[in-house]
Amino acid sequence: MNALDRAIIDPPRVAGVGERSPMAGLERRTVGFVDVLAQSVGATAPAAAAATLPALIAVRSGHTLLVCLALAWILVAGVGAAVGQFTRRMAAPGSLYTFVTKGIGPSAGFVTAVGQVVGYAFVAMFGLVGAALSVQTFLASVGAAASSAVVTGLGVVALGAVCFVVLRRGIRISARVTLVVEVVSVAMLLVLLVTVLSRAGAEALAAPFRAGLPGPGGLVAGTAVAITAFVGFETAASLGREAARPFLTVPRTMRWTLIVVGFTYLLSAYTQEAGGVSFGLQLADNDVALSALSDGAGVPLLGRLLDLGQATSFLACAIASLTALARVVFSLGREGVLPRVVGFTDPLRSTPLGALAVVVPVTVALPLLLLAGGLSAWRTMSVLIAVAAVGYIVAYVLVAVAAPAFLHRIGELTRSAVWGCGAVAVALTGVLGVYLAVVGGTDPLALSLVGVVVLGGGAGYLFVRLRQRESFARMGLFDEPISDDLLGGR
Repeated sequence: MNALDRAIIDPPRVAGVGERSPMAGLERRTVGFVDVLAQSVGATAPAAAAATLPALIAVRSGHTLLVCLALAWILVAGVGAAVGQFTRRMAAPGSLYTFVTKGIGPSAGFVTAVGQVVGYAFVAMFGLVGAALSVQTFLASVGAAASSAVVTGLGVVALGAVCFVVLRRGIRISARVTLVVEVVSVAMLLVLLVTVLSRAGAEALAAPFRAGLPGPGGLVAGTAVAITAFVGFETAASLGREAARPFLTVPRTMRWTLIVVGFTYLLSAYTQEAGGVSFGLQLADNDVALSALSDGAGVPLLGRLLDLGQATSFLACAIASLTALARVVFSLGREGVLPRVVGFTDPLRSTPLGALAVVVPVTVALPLLLLAGGLSAWRTMSVLIAVAAVGYIVAYVLVAVAAPAFLHRIGELTRSAVWGCGAVAVALTGVLGVYLAVVGGTDPLALSLVGVVVLGGGAGYLFVRLRQRESFARMGLFDEPISDDLLGGR
């Protein structure tokens, strides 16, 4: 009998391992690679983002979409490398804010949590309004009169209810719905892009490469908006507890998501610019750019189908963003930073029911207020994505700063991690500063909403720091090994 046989028969006791994880209640080690990939891809919503964001980027940068997208791709890849330092070592539903807390402390972790909540919530709202608008566009294209703020609002409410039902049923169902929807939408998008390129002339195909660079303000602001096309790739980390083999699955998922969506965005931006030149279309601030391109290319039916594809892609984005948002709120509830009721899980389905009951109504209510205030659906989406970008970039800067500190604490710091993460943090900080200045000059409503978030976050920080000191000190909980995981654990 060897040592392993003796250990199996009479396992040695392992002290200090509990019987229950701080994140108990959520499913554990049951979600496979495809489902985690679906979460990451769904949150980025490649079909919807590829269809709409080039127009939003063009508003701020002019005809330099490819440059802005390439810069954003490089920066977000750096963020992915920083996040990967954590996801290879811990599984945390709170994802980025838990990582930052472990790296540079709970104060920075609290700021990251606010950034995450804002980013996920506002992108979810962006997805709900986008889905409602795409459905309206499709109905209008077939002759149904459905273009009013009331119809958009009703659509947001109905789609919010769909999100709640899907998310309550469990992560595997929502992930698979998301993946199927995205695959169909991206396939239709690629067919349209190839069709447009095949019918554009040589002069139009060369035009995107001849565009001059914008001024520094336009370049940075365009890059900041382009970053929002990639945000959500890191939401795979919020499924760390639920993922099977999380330390392998989550980093691999984030890497492949960035590769696939990056190529999709560049192809879409190039095609929209070339197609715009070929068919005489104005891309900037055009909420029906792909429909116009499909008409110009002589395939209007494909454009109508793509409107439906956009609607489902926006809905998938909302589902995936709400998935991550609910887990961040759930984690904060378990730590006591938020009321503990939001840390309640459904005992039958192992979903964060307490958090879902709060975040879904809130993400439905704010778009309704903006629409009721007289904003068009397209203008509402522009405001929502502008605020979301600020939240995401703040969280990304802090996780880039926290990664080297965390590696230093565990004795695994390397020179490449210091220089790589430092460069990403400095570049993103510069992007954030210029972006806020540009938004302040062009979109005072978005800047006002950012101001409200800053004031609310500051007040929340002071309250937790002064009145809930134990909860503040508990920040950074993650899914720890339990006795059932170990031979001899107790």
